[in-house]
Amino acid sequence: MILVTYDLNKRGQNYQKLTEAIKSLGDWWHYLDSTWLLKTRLTTEQVANRLKQEIDDNDSLLVIEVNPHNSRGWLPEEAWDWIYDRVSR
Repeated sequence: MILVTYDLNKRGQNYQKLTEAIKSLGDWWHYLDSTWLLKTRLTTEQVANRLKQEIDDNDSLLVIEVNPHNSRGWLPEEAWDWIYDRVSR
């Protein structure tokens, strides 16, 4: 599972192209601002390279593999259901 988070630093930045690109990469979940989880067969490098095409040079992007078995937080039950359902796939 991959976590994608970003800061778009230009005023009036259009998130639509970036969010469409993220959604095209696999099964996704989005509950927190600028933070997405992806269940995809792509590597973090492949995801980052694809998303870099949709952001400006002064923006920030973090694409990192996460271990859902070692996670904690305060999210709605449906979020945890989504995460743990994809761990078993």
